[in-house]
Amino acid sequence: MGISKEIEGKLYDAAIRARMNSCSPYSEFKVGAAIITQYGKIYSGCNIESSSFGLTMCAERNALSAALCEGERVFSAILVVADTEKPVSPCGACRQLLYDYAPDITVIMSNLKKEKLEMNIKDMLKYPFRPE
Repeated sequence: MGISKEIEGKLYDAAIRARMNSCSPYSEFKVGAAIITQYGKIYSGCNIESSSFGLTMCAERNALSAALCEGERVFSAILVVADTEKPVSPCGACRQLLYDYAPDITVIMSNLKKEKLEMNIKDMLKYPFRPE
């Protein structure tokens, strides 16, 4: 899907570093994500839980939000990583938000064993919500 091994490695490293900052006292499920812009700038995020579970923010949404807050609007790829048996997949809310702001993004799902699964967001979210 066009992401070089070098870029993928940088995304993985950034996601692993972000994962270390996870605030997950309730689930103890630490997740990190890193998103790269069309110009190669990387933004990362981790999951942040709330005792009111609906307020919990996923790593993917935090990485995307950090980039959007800095004025970024075009993205190439996002990598998400967690300590799971198989590569971890973004939740439905994250898929929708990624589709809203990066409808052509490559999503790289990974785990601590560096296994990966790579898909375009359009293949992950076949029927996205669209206001029109």
